[in-house]
Amino acid sequence: MSDNDDVRNSTEHLGQDFASRLADLEDTATADELAAITALPAGSALLIVRRGPTVGARFLLDTDATVAGRHPDADIFLDDVTVSRRHAEITRDGKVFSIRDLDSLNGTYLEGSRTAGGPLQDGSEIQIGKYRMTFYPSRHDLPAGA
Repeated sequence: MSDNDDVRNSTEHLGQDFASRLADLEDTATADELAAITALPAGSALLIVRRGPTVGARFLLDTDATVAGRHPDADIFLDDVTVSRRHAEITRDGKVFSIRDLDSLNGTYLEGSRTAGGPLQDGSEIQIGKYRMTFYPSRHDLPAGA
């Protein structure tokens, strides 16, 4: 085995281990985040930025329509060139939230797939430009046993 084989093997091992640990971190809310999610009133939800320029930022969804984009007047201001000025809209109909792409240049992704729109579930991953966010509805609005 050459020195290059040793480096490649250790790098592959570190890479796989690191990716696994990173995935675990992204799937887990901190105690502070869990407290915020638990405190949400019925009919509201929270988006938490998991990757991107503002990791850890939280956005309260408590209106019937919330626009995310790069425009300073957007309800959710995402300041990066990968985000369109009016990129996506999150709507609420009763206790049900959905996302809709607003003909953005780079698209809106739901669960890793580009989408024109769709319903949001507890733990849904949304990607807008460089921002990856996790959606958490109020615990009061989850079906019993969820």
